[in-house]
Amino acid sequence: MEEKEKKDQEAQNQDSIQSASSQENSLKDEEGLTLEDYKKKAEEYLDGWKRAKADLINYKKEEAKRFEALAKFANERIIRDLLTVLDSFDLAILAFESQIYSEKEDKLTEAEKSKLISNLKGVYLIRAQLEDILKNYGLERLSVSLGQKFDPLVHEAVATVESDQPSGTIVEEVEKGYLLHGKLIRPARVKVAK
Repeated sequence: MEEKEKKDQEAQNQDSIQSASSQENSLKDEEGLTLEDYKKKAEEYLDGWKRAKADLINYKKEEAKRFEALAKFANERIIRDLLTVLDSFDLAILAFESQIYSEKEDKLTEAEKSKLISNLKGVYLIRAQLEDILKNYGLERLSVSLGQKFDPLVHEAVATVESDQPSGTIVEEVEKGYLLHGKLIRPARVKVAK
């Protein structure tokens, strides 16, 4: 019998709990809101906070990307200016080579020729050192080969010349082109076949 009484008591307790729960849900406060209304409001606030948190996280990621891009290209102006120094080194190298290997080379003494070659090596080394430093900052030389098809996205035609090459192909590179982290900062200046 005791078991039956316990079961009856438990059933009555369950009914009481459900009744109290439904009474709590149907009870209204001064503003006329029930417990269910407050639960819904709490869920809405929680969802709003979750969205706001996700928005903040996305904003931080976007800002980090922008900062990275800014840092990547912050040196672009100075690197562009240093490209003229590289060009000057190239001209100096050409001048040394023309002095050493010109038709007047017979007129140079061995000591003079040796001195010119030594100077040429020094200029080569300094140019290579500067180019290596710029490479560390993301500079890449644009590859141009003779006979390559002219591409206006990366080449700048400075002249068209008569040539036995097919029309629209590169016959001479006048000035080297460069990329900075994959972005074109100076197109290669070329002569193109008519």
